[in-house]
Amino acid sequence: MSSGAGPGEAPGATLPRRSYYGWRARLGLIVPALNVVMEPELARLAPAGVSLHTTRLLLSGGASVESYRAMGEGARRAGEELASAEVDVVIYGCTAGSTGEEGYAVRAALAAATRAPVVTTSDAVTAALRHLGARRLAVATPYIPEVNALEQAHLEHEGFQVVAIAGLGLGATPESRRAIGHQPPSTAYALARQVDRPEADAVFIACTNFATLEVLGALERDLGKPVVSSNQATCWAALRAAGVRTPLAGFGRLLEQG
Repeated sequence: MSSGAGPGEAPGATLPRRSYYGWRARLGLIVPALNVVMEPELARLAPAGVSLHTTRLLLSGGASVESYRAMGEGARRAGEELASAEVDVVIYGCTAGSTGEEGYAVRAALAAATRAPVVTTSDAVTAALRHLGARRLAVATPYIPEVNALEQAHLEHEGFQVVAIAGLGLGATPESRRAIGHQPPSTAYALARQVDRPEADAVFIACTNFATLEVLGALERDLGKPVVSSNQATCWAALRAAGVRTPLAGFGRLLEQG
């Protein structure tokens, strides 16, 4: 049987670049090694023809600027690994770790390593909130106060007003940090209800290791306003960067708009 190669060509030289999976877009994801939520949530949201390819960076110790900076130092290596899979978009899937100077350094390293569009979770969140017309935010997080302060400073630097912020106080130790990923979506629902204020235009639920997908639709109906989560916003921004505009029902109005 003929290989399909022409004279002088090696067998397989004319095969398409795309595999069966990811024929529409390949998303490359970098997550903190302890994160057990972002991959399954993004995989659940991925439309037909969109595949997810992941690598991990070690995030050790308690939550701090220093631990996020140390993790980000491996971004270039992780980007090079994803580039070998010919991904269309590279995602840096950490909310607090992609703010401030750490975020700038990570974006630069990934852009140099991959030559692909780079989506960080913090950038995705601010873009999503602007897209929804939100200016005044109620913010729910699983974090300790020090990380909440980083989040609030970042959002205010981006021009938003944080009218309320509340966290679960998790992350001071490695064990407590891993416990974020053990929380059921009902925890995010209860915390979002608690932190919401009448003057808030939208509620933002932070952290890519905090499960939210199951409750976003119910929260929007019960609160009567948009609700944005880290993973939902990251998926929205990554799909747009890949040129995929598929409305996804049931996970908040951001994704329903495509």
